[in-house]
Amino acid sequence: MTTSQTQTTEPQVTETAPPSDFQGFVPHDQLLNCIHCGLCTSSCPTYLVTGNENDSPRGRIHLMRAVEEGRIDLTPRVNTHLDLCLDCRSCETACPSGVEYGQLIETFRLSHRNKQEQAKPGSSLDWFERIFLRDLFPSRRRLELILWPARLLQMLKLDWLVEKSGIVKLLPLPLQRMHRMLPKLQADQPRLPHILPAQGVRKVRVGLFLGCVADVMIRHVHWACARVLQEAGCEVVVPSQQQCCGAMEYHTGQIESATRRAITNAEVFRDEMVDTVLIDVAGCGAMLKEYNHLAAAADIDQKTTDLLNQFAGKIQDITEFLAELNPDPPQGELPIRVVYQDACHLKHAQQIDQAPRELLRKIPGLEILDIMEPNICCGAAGSYNLQQPEMSDELGNRKIDHILKQAPDAIASANAGCALQMMSVLKQRGLDIPVFHPIELFDASQRGISWEKLRSR
Repeated sequence: MTTSQTQTTEPQVTETAPPSDFQGFVPHDQLLNCIHCGLCTSSCPTYLVTGNENDSPRGRIHLMRAVEEGRIDLTPRVNTHLDLCLDCRSCETACPSGVEYGQLIETFRLSHRNKQEQAKPGSSLDWFERIFLRDLFPSRRRLELILWPARLLQMLKLDWLVEKSGIVKLLPLPLQRMHRMLPKLQADQPRLPHILPAQGVRKVRVGLFLGCVADVMIRHVHWACARVLQEAGCEVVVPSQQQCCGAMEYHTGQIESATRRAITNAEVFRDEMVDTVLIDVAGCGAMLKEYNHLAAAADIDQKTTDLLNQFAGKIQDITEFLAELNPDPPQGELPIRVVYQDACHLKHAQQIDQAPRELLRKIPGLEILDIMEPNICCGAAGSYNLQQPEMSDELGNRKIDHILKQAPDAIASANAGCALQMMSVLKQRGLDIPVFHPIELFDASQRGISWEKLRSR
């Protein structure tokens, strides 16, 4: 049964409400910016799947406004439509009125969670959010410990026993999906050192942000970034005290925890006196660049607000930075056909789409392939693929279907979540198409690594 077949009777919304009934979830004037033209609907992944107006950005704004004005209650049915949003922000790219939909729905969700917490502490977090999204995922140390057995089983080529035993089917659905999304973990790599010196004359001093899940699962991408930056004349600084960007806690309403992490990150990189702070995960980059919104939501003084705003102004995606730096093209040939998949939080949240392609075009022999619906989310969206499995699977398969029509040798994506999502769908289909970060391909070309060796990593 598809998502579109599971819809029930929709909430009825009337058009009148006295101003005194405003609920205060979001500033009311922000809801009035939407002119309901409908241009966003063709860019909305959930609307494309369900065909339900309540699952479109325009429809969700209408629902939020109705709740805000007291015309309908924030019932579980209304929440279902709001929670189905991936926050991919494709609608922002399509919107002619400049509606900041992402901030609008995030503010609404957070305000609702805060009111829930005030009324009944602990009510807004279920067991999965509490244990995994808040306590486990943001901690690199805890993630490394919990993934050590999986890494060992993969190294010994015994991971198939877990599948064969049927143990996974006994786990709760979110944990089953976590197992399904676990990639082939590369051989345990050392942590990046504090300082990686520039090759030749130093042109700039940059900081490298590691994140949490990314540093545990795809640390090899961080190493590729560091090597490319060093070769381009950058001194790379990797502070050991840096923490998770705070996105998972922020999105689950844990404003205080997210703010503490943000302040720590801002202070750590400020003390290193770097010219810019680089990130190779689009989702983390979007969060870091929007620390000003976190500052607005948190109860902090002006000095701390300024600190967060200054830090946010130093954040750049690695592909964005390299496009500006314009390093010499690498010499190693990679004669492959690659689909570059636009990560939503790079293309829509950060408005970066050409920089990764420019990086890939520098690689000798590499051909970039275009696909249908390049602006539509793959269904990863942070923890969305764990919390909204049906919609996530529909979108993941939709994306892979478009990719397969081009018969690529590989897929490139500038976001860890997108890469894990596509790897998972490919694995489910029994397909062996590797997924790389663009910087990995650039690094391989720069080091003269052949396609055959890179593919068998």
